[in-house]
Order: sequence, then structure tokens, then C-alpha cells
Amino acid sequence: MAKTPATKQSSSGANLGFEAQLWAAADKLRGNMEPSDYKHVALGLIFLKYISDAFEAKRAELLKEELADAEDPEEYLAENVFWVPKEARWSHLQARAKQNTIGKDIDGAMLAIENCNASLKGVLPKDYARPALNKVMLGELIDLVSGIGMAEEADRSRDILGRVYELVPVLQT
Repeated sequence: MAKTPATKQSSSGANLGFEAQLWAAADKLRGNMEPSDYKHVALGLIFLKYISDAFEAKRAELLKEELADAEDPEEYLAENVFWVPKEARWSHLQARAKQNTIGKDIDGAMLAIENCNASLKGVLPKDYARPALNKVMLGELIDLVSGIGMAEEADRSRDILGRVYELVPVLQT
């Protein structure tokens, strides 16, 4: 039986605001993989959503500026925002979530992001296409993560990834 998705505070005392989605994600993963693998699958997707939301927020700003070029990676890097190529943007992956190639698409997105951002070279997970990872469940997980809002400045100013990582041991139980 799945645990009740109680609102969990991180050790810093702050609520993330999307604990229910994290519990739902953990419930999706249970029975499909070892609990120790949850964090790799979930954190990779949450990181991808996080940088994509930050990118889209900066892109919206740049589109409003008359002299800015929203397709220039340097505009983003100057503001400490990772450049996210079109095929790696969350909206693209979300649109493909129900395809049987979604694992390969996510791996390709991670690789494309690494290729465009030297500081991420070789650090992102790229094993979503592995046969043991259920692609239907992966698509459903993308739908769940899509409900986590990280587009607002206040959302990105919190240490979301660190706080999610703190919750991982709780979600594995």
C-alpha cells in the first residue's frame, strides 16, 4: 500500500510545494525498479524540468527586449542559465511522453544539454532508454513532473534540487 503523501519539510524547514507530485512519482516507480534507482530517474527528470523552466523564463524576457537575441546561447550563459536546445526542452519531451522512444528522447536531450553546456559535460544521466525502464511508466512520470512549477523566479531561487534530494530517502520507503 502506498504511503500517504504527507507534506514533508526539508531539513531547512521549507516546504517545496510539490511533495504530492513527488509521492505520486515514487508510487509510479515502485514495482518497476529498485528503490535505490528512484533518485536517478526522478532527479534527472526534475533537473531537466528545472533547467528547461529557467531557460523558458529567460527566453520570455529576451523576447521582450528589442536588442536581445533569444537564440543566442551567450545571452543565457551570461545570466547563469543553461542553454537548452529545442529537442531538449521540456515542452518537446512532454509532447513525446507517450511515444515508445521517450527513453531515447530523454537520453538525447541530456546529451544535447551536455554538448551545449561545458560545465555539465559527462554528468547527466543517460540511461532512460534501457530496456528495463518501462516506457509507459516513464511517460506517466513526465506527466507528473510537468505539474511541478519551477518557472517563477521565487521557485528557482530556492534550493529545489537539494531539497528534492533530501526527500529521496523518504520516498524510497
